[in-house]
Amino acid sequence: MKRMLGIVLLLPIFLLIGITTYKDISFKIDCGGHIKRAADANTVELAIQEMETVTTYLEREGMTSGYASILYRTPDEDVGFWYANLKSSLNELKKVRPETSQLERSNLLLKLRETLLDRGGQGDEKITAPHGISRYPNNVGFALLGILSLVLIIPGMICLFLE
Repeated sequence: MKRMLGIVLLLPIFLLIGITTYKDISFKIDCGGHIKRAADANTVELAIQEMETVTTYLEREGMTSGYASILYRTPDEDVGFWYANLKSSLNELKKVRPETSQLERSNLLLKLRETLLDRGGQGDEKITAPHGISRYPNNVGFALLGILSLVLIIPGMICLFLE
């Protein structure tokens, strides 16, 4: 009976880990991967196609305003700014006309790449996005589940491993 209670008390932590992992993977597939593809695009047309996919996803998921943080607001977690930046990049790409020179197109693609990607500590590239964006707009719910998990983990471990 104690072991069963221990398992029940540990369920929230497994639920939190499972859902956040799913949300991270889902965001990477549905949005993050398309941002990376837009940054890697060799033509304006390919970049437009990928950026339209990104902005459509963000609008559908309600990721167009607010902050990804819960307790405080920092500029790097401003979802509204991030979305507006992506949307304006798409609008700039759409201004390209057939008579636009190859140099202007290349400069626009370079600017897009710099907007969409950041360099990590080891020189690796990662997409520019607010921290915790994959869980947005449900960040408060995930925080509450995390707190609940932390509160229940100690009694759960005691019930499970101590006789």
